[in-house]
Formats: sequence, structure tokens, C-alpha cells
Amino acid sequence: MQATATVLVYSDDANTREQVRLATGRRPAPDVPVVEFVECATPAAVLAELDRGGIDVCVLDGEAVPVGGMGMCRQIKDEVFNCPPVLLLIGRPQDAWLATWSRAEAAVALPVEPVEFASALAGLLRQTYLRSA
Repeated sequence: MQATATVLVYSDDANTREQVRLATGRRPAPDVPVVEFVECATPAAVLAELDRGGIDVCVLDGEAVPVGGMGMCRQIKDEVFNCPPVLLLIGRPQDAWLATWSRAEAAVALPVEPVEFASALAGLLRQTYLRSA
């Protein structure tokens, strides 16, 4: 197993980014790598980081402004070759159908509930490492 996994976190809200970091801890599950974060507050920063490469999973805030995570997800799925899996943070559970529209692999409701979030993130990391094995 790889020593670390790189998780991109996009939100214009520093508190939301902090919730993600705290819910993840050092690693979201014992069978996945230790996580390093790349934080982005703007859509341009997300695109620049994805162009640079090395991102294993993206966590996108569906409530971010000026570009929400759902629109950002749809854009990167269309534009980024071998786009990493996306975990979308949605405003309410009823918005899960929009997460499907955006092509996100997983979605959890805000505010971040640590156990649910860590489980979803660990699942995406497992998929990522099974594909690369």
C-alpha cells in the first residue's frame, strides 16, 4: 500500500475544509493510507491542482460559491483525464440526486458527520488503490 493518499478539498468556507480534515484524522480507516490534504478555495485552484496531478480523491463542497461543488464535479469529470473519484458535500440528503447528475462517486450531507464522512472517503480510497494495483 502507498504511504500517503492526497485528498483535494474544495470549499470557499475555511470551516468546511476544517470539518473535512477533522473528520478524516490521519487516516479514515486502518486499511487505507495516511491522508495529506490539498486545500482549494477557488475553482481555478482546483483545476490547477488537478492539472498538476497526484490527487487520489476530491472532496467538493456543493454549497461553495461562486461555483458549487456539483458544477465543479461535472466540469472536472468532463475535462480532466482520469479524473479522481469525487466525494460531494451536499446541503441536504434530498440533494443526492443532484450528486448523481454531477457524476460524483459518493455524497454526504453537511454538516460533516465524522463517521459517515470517514466511511465514504475510505471507500473511495479503497477503490482508487484497487484500480491502481
